Amino acid sequence: MSRIGNKPIDLPNGVKVNFAGSLLTAEGPKGKLTQDYDSRISFETKGNLIIAKRSDEEKETKAKHGLYRNLLSNMLIGVSEGFKRSLLINGVGYRAELKGNILVMNLGYSNQIEYVIPKGIQVTVENNIKVTVAGISKQQVGQVASEIRSLRAPEPYKGKGIRYEDETIRRKVGKSGVKK
Repeated sequence: MSRIGNKPIDLPNGVKVNFAGSLLTAEGPKGKLTQDYDSRISFETKGNLIIAKRSDEEKETKAKHGLYRNLLSNMLIGVSEGFKRSLLINGVGYRAELKGNILVMNLGYSNQIEYVIPKGIQVTVENNIKVTVAGISKQQVGQVASEIRSLRAPEPYKGKGIRYEDETIRRKVGKSGVKK
């Protein structure tokens, strides 16, 4: 029994959903998203709720039941509210600034790093140390935030680098400096 797949999805106000063929389409105030889905999964609208159903009890179908239910739920949240991920830059001289659709960062390397922001993603920089990535696709927001973080991952000794705002870095003690 798929616990996630059986949960009904609330349809937010102002959002239209279409299940044509093998294509999910969600359209709302923030934009429009589409997603292919397996023909063994079907969606049914009952008033303000959407219920995902599966055609058989095979293991793969059960797994996809929960997957496509969650993908649809994320699409509905994305087109109605959107997703956001915040990154913090920590280190002496480490900073970021926005120039058009390019994020320019000084991260302790000899050259500046320029990251081109993909279409459909909005990036804002506050106080040169806080970078906020926002968009309607949860996957794309997470991917862009992960790529920015990977440019200078936080190190465990001084905590320098780019980290997620809600991430905690496990610090290491390092050398003691005392010789016998």
